[in-house]
Amino acid sequence: MPLTMAIAGSENTVKKVTGKDETRRFLKSLGFVEGERVTVVSEMGGNLIVNVKESRIALSKNMAGRIMV
Repeated sequence: MPLTMAIAGSENTVKKVTGKDETRRFLKSLGFVEGERVTVVSEMGGNLIVNVKESRIALSKNMAGRIMV
C-alpha cells in the first residue's frame, strides 16, 4: 500500500519506491530505501510528516504516494 494510506503513529517498512529515476533518487537521498523503517507522525490534507532515519520529513501527498510500505 502507498505511505499515504498508513495510519498516523504507525511504523511501517519501505517495500518499494516508484516513479521516475530522478524521483526515486531524491527519495533515496532522504532515506526512503527498501527495508527502512518509517513512522507516520501526522497527516494533514493528504500531506504527511514522517520519521525516517532519525529525521523528521514533510512529504506532499504526491511524493508519499510513490513510497510503498
